[in-house]
Amino acid sequence: MEIYHLRKNTLISFLKWPEIITWGQNHYRDRTFNQNERIPIRAGLLYLVQSGAVSLMGNARANILSQKISPEETKETFLGLMGTGYPFEVTENTHFKLRALARVDSTSVIWLYWHDLDNWPNFRLEVSDFFRYQHQRQLLWLTVLGQRQAIDRLWGFLTLLIEEYGKTVDKRVCFPYPLTHSQISNAIGSTRVTVTRLMGKLRQQGLISVDADSTICLLDRNK
Repeated sequence: MEIYHLRKNTLISFLKWPEIITWGQNHYRDRTFNQNERIPIRAGLLYLVQSGAVSLMGNARANILSQKISPEETKETFLGLMGTGYPFEVTENTHFKLRALARVDSTSVIWLYWHDLDNWPNFRLEVSDFFRYQHQRQLLWLTVLGQRQAIDRLWGFLTLLIEEYGKTVDKRVCFPYPLTHSQISNAIGSTRVTVTRLMGKLRQQGLISVDADSTICLLDRNK
């Protein structure tokens, strides 16, 4: 089974981070959200996660590829997670409706117009580098979702997600937030029942562990 990996060598260093936080507060461009609270987003703005984490969700709009889709047939999909220090943006898309939700309490977000970055030329370059890195991740994500077998899509999803955002806990690398089987199934285009069965299979193979609070961890297969 293939391990999907993309080295995190282009993430933003944020040498100007304290200055930008102060700027955002002075210009009333910051706001703090509770867990699962919707974060207002619109195209043309740059968002910076000051603290906490933001889940990006999306669902298909009607009339995609000239096919009418009823609201009951659309499923909201988990698209990714933006942790502390990550930037994200929203582009105009007639086929997809995006939402941003606070993943945890006290999630703070700063928003800027792109021309605001003229105040920090080096920071602007770091943001551009990060979005190039993010584009590489999206290509790898498409590779994962293009796998025919659900087990391969599931394994690719978990390895990408945990290697990107994981924290080391008792010599395991764990995703720091609980994920439901429904969220995973929507992300990989499968059913909740299938995900439950395949998660059990990955546990039996010694590839993952799942704690009581639904924390998912990758296990070291070299032990």
